[in-house]
Amino acid sequence: MNKSQTPIATFDCYRTLIDFDLNRAALPIVKDSLDIVGADHEVFLDNLRVARFYAVAQGPYTRYQDLVRNTLKTTMLQHGAPYSDEQGDQLVEDAKNFPVFPEVPAALRKLKEKGVELAIISNSDRDYIPHHVETIGVDFDYVITAEDAGWYKPREGAFEHLFRTIDRDPQVITHVAQGWEYDIMPTKQYGIRRIWVNRYGISGSDYFEPYFEIPDLKPLPEHF
Repeated sequence: MNKSQTPIATFDCYRTLIDFDLNRAALPIVKDSLDIVGADHEVFLDNLRVARFYAVAQGPYTRYQDLVRNTLKTTMLQHGAPYSDEQGDQLVEDAKNFPVFPEVPAALRKLKEKGVELAIISNSDRDYIPHHVETIGVDFDYVITAEDAGWYKPREGAFEHLFRTIDRDPQVITHVAQGWEYDIMPTKQYGIRRIWVNRYGISGSDYFEPYFEIPDLKPLPEHF
């Protein structure tokens, strides 16, 4: 088969392949600081999630590890809670050890057995993503980061860099992702096949169809 016609699955990494939950990791680190000022934990975590989205959506590009630190610091400031650089450093370090979702390695290996190439496009750094690729334990044909692109998803520049790098006919590309606002919504415009890994049972939208919806990666090989 001509390489340009070889099917390729492009994956978001964090929360699609890796159980990457910064809020879950952040709370034990900052809980005592929040309690000093009586800040509501759930409100803080929701604000932290929104701060990260705004940080990647607005630009200009900054390294992901700095973005994680800065959004934690900013959200602590929003709640009037004392912050130390050690807290941000600990969150970045702890996130290196987030686990792979249990079904992921087997599903990826089945895809490789079917002759499907595998690519990661991740809002990460070149020196950060290797920790998580090693955790997954499966070889990828491409690993593309926001640092490579100079843009974060959901910005167009991130996806345009992906398509330039893999240089494939859109008809052979399947983008697989958990992130609704980071991946599924912005890729509608490219006319590629999309599979939404709806791990958390959130509501989708008819407007952004067509896409396939699966609860995890177990059924993914059946789509190829």
